[in-house]
Amino acid sequence: MRIDIITVAPELLESPFNHSIIQRAKDKGLAEIHLHNLRDYGLGNYRQIDDYQFGGGAGMVLMIEPIANCIEDLLKERDYDEIIYMTPDAQTLNQSISNTLSLKENILILTGHYKGVDQRIRDKYVTLEISIGDYVLTGGELAAAVVCDSIVRLIPGVLGDETSALTDSFQDNLLSPPVYTRPADYKGMKVPDVLLSGNFPKIEEWRSEKAYERTQKIRPDLLDE
Repeated sequence: MRIDIITVAPELLESPFNHSIIQRAKDKGLAEIHLHNLRDYGLGNYRQIDDYQFGGGAGMVLMIEPIANCIEDLLKERDYDEIIYMTPDAQTLNQSISNTLSLKENILILTGHYKGVDQRIRDKYVTLEISIGDYVLTGGELAAAVVCDSIVRLIPGVLGDETSALTDSFQDNLLSPPVYTRPADYKGMKVPDVLLSGNFPKIEEWRSEKAYERTQKIRPDLLDE
């Protein structure tokens, strides 16, 4: 998988992409992530990338020309399966979206900033718009990092145990059940006997029950789905 990210602040993304699972994927040659500084496409001597809104209003808007020029340059090199715009006024990222995106080969992500991007960019180039929650961040960089992490970890060969991702929360519209490790008894707090029994059908039954109970208590909306 190759992911290209257009950003106003590439330095915000350098650390998340150089550690942990994403770094492992890069080291294995399973994923490439390339950052493109929008200011390189800025207009004039001051590399202008934003301007005031037509019609008035507070906040600046990212201009159409720098973004369009950057996207067009990237499109000359490859076709993209998805061109994603990170914005709070979009569908919320979920596991189903991450699963689908993990099957793609080339993804381009545009991060918003200020009051967002000129609507014409969204109309002409963007194929998918994603939010990571009902709140507003300074820019879309951290949201883009969340999306990348959620999909890169699903690429076969990235995780040490590929079945691990299949038992994550939300994969089957349930939250994960409780998990325990050693010691089996810590100051009187004991691990459930069934997990120590070696009876794997019973263990799976217990996990399914606990996953359902936890989902019903914390996220009953998932059960409706």
